Amino acid sequence: MPLDYLSQLTAPQRSARANLHLGLALAFIAGALNAGGFLAIGQYTSHMTGMLSSAADHLVLGQVIIALGALLSMAAFVAGAATTALLVNYTKRNHPHSIYAPTLMLEALLLLLFGLIGGALLPHEIVSTSLTAILLCYIMGLQNALITKISNAEIRTTHVTGLVTDIGIELGKLCYWNQQLTGEDTQPVAANRRKLRIHLALVIAFFLGAVLGALGFKFVGFSATIPLAIALVALSCAHLFRH
Repeated sequence: MPLDYLSQLTAPQRSARANLHLGLALAFIAGALNAGGFLAIGQYTSHMTGMLSSAADHLVLGQVIIALGALLSMAAFVAGAATTALLVNYTKRNHPHSIYAPTLMLEALLLLLFGLIGGALLPHEIVSTSLTAILLCYIMGLQNALITKISNAEIRTTHVTGLVTDIGIELGKLCYWNQQLTGEDTQPVAANRRKLRIHLALVIAFFLGAVLGALGFKFVGFSATIPLAIALVALSCAHLFRH
């Protein structure tokens, strides 16, 4: 049953399969927000390395306001991650049957807020655009921290640099030619094929989300956030309907 499947994705009792499937869903949403958000406000919001570099560049160029905006965006990402930690730990102690639902519901509400704010933006409204970017960064931090806690840091969904790096490492191991082992070198080099499959799947999910998110924002504008919010609501509420 679809309801049973959805409820398993956010159940307190975790499995590797549930972690992966939830990670794929959230990676898809993150890709859609990151690519679609760029079309909407001209800025990527999941890449904190680029955000910090942007702050440094604008500071050197004397563009202090823009540099401050980048630093605030990074602070919002951190605040989002901290919010997830607070919500998850609180619900774990007080509502153990719905540990992850409040965070997913909060993300859904913030996505709808992003759609409402973005729909009222005009191209020259620099301050509003910056605030919208900060909101998106907060959402990204919220989501990335959630899947990190759920999977014990095995899965991350809002950026792919680490995933692509690990893919390269495992591919290198996969191609390594193990000669005859001698002396202390008794362990052959072997790729972690499970890890390779997981990271490839996450990168593909992020890319597909990015393509569909960009198409959505291009043709329907900020209303493209509505299906994403509905998906998050379904994930957060499935266990309630099941019980």
